[in-house]
Amino acid sequence: MSEEISDLDMALSSGVTAFESKQFSRAAGLLSPLAEQGNADAQYRMAIMAQNGLGMLPNPLLAYTYMKRAAEAGIALAQHGLGFMYMEGECTDKNPEKAVLWFTKAAEQGLVGSLTTLAMMYEQGHGVDKDPEEAGRLYRLAGFEER
Repeated sequence: MSEEISDLDMALSSGVTAFESKQFSRAAGLLSPLAEQGNADAQYRMAIMAQNGLGMLPNPLLAYTYMKRAAEAGIALAQHGLGFMYMEGECTDKNPEKAVLWFTKAAEQGLVGSLTTLAMMYEQGHGVDKDPEEAGRLYRLAGFEER
């Protein structure tokens, strides 16, 4: 059993290394089977590649499916990515309310980009009621001075 886990760790590590060094075709080959088996890190990276056509043809459905699974597994960057998909209507229907939900989950994990995006959404009343106080609180949490 430990040898099997070691092989999975090795494949994930090799896939992540290929992804980080922009060898996307290699990364897709290594990460795809792991993503299919439910590995959230592999799913997140496969979603990025499928969304942007890196190492494969763009595949919005695959991108959305993997991004959602990785987000549901608690990967903060995937939660942010899913929020962005809903905010922009990319790979799925535009849904600002769902975007707020996913940006909030990522912000709760301390992701500054999600805090900032949420702050802007509260500032503009996009997907939520306009709330300048909440926008200010979120900007401060993200490390910005009062706007």
